[in-house]
Amino acid sequence: MDDSFEISVVINTTPKSLYEAWLDSEQHSAFTGSKAQVDPQVGGSHSAWDGYIEGKILELDPGRRIRQSWRTSEFPQKSADSTLDILFEEVAEGTKITLKHSQIPEGQGESYREGWDDNYFKPLEQYFSGRT
Repeated sequence: MDDSFEISVVINTTPKSLYEAWLDSEQHSAFTGSKAQVDPQVGGSHSAWDGYIEGKILELDPGRRIRQSWRTSEFPQKSADSTLDILFEEVAEGTKITLKHSQIPEGQGESYREGWDDNYFKPLEQYFSGRT
């Protein structure tokens, strides 16, 4: 059975700014501190962390939602891609970003949950601190 989880954090910025940063190669590289390439259209490919993460953009709802296929170099070779839904919701403190990560190979979910927090949420908070 596959692993899945949902996590959220509030970032001090607008949904539009966060959405655009996620889909922009230069900004994505800047907030993660590692090379990212994003073709910001449905069917476009994305990669992050120097190719450790890769996939395709499946759906876009500007400023609200990004849906991607997602896999890392640690996925078993015959494993299907996982699905990542990234939701952006305006709240009083900024933007609530919610990640719904599903269809992760069994036994790998917990390490990816920690990875999202350490390698995305904390860097995003830092990247947008003092910005609007």
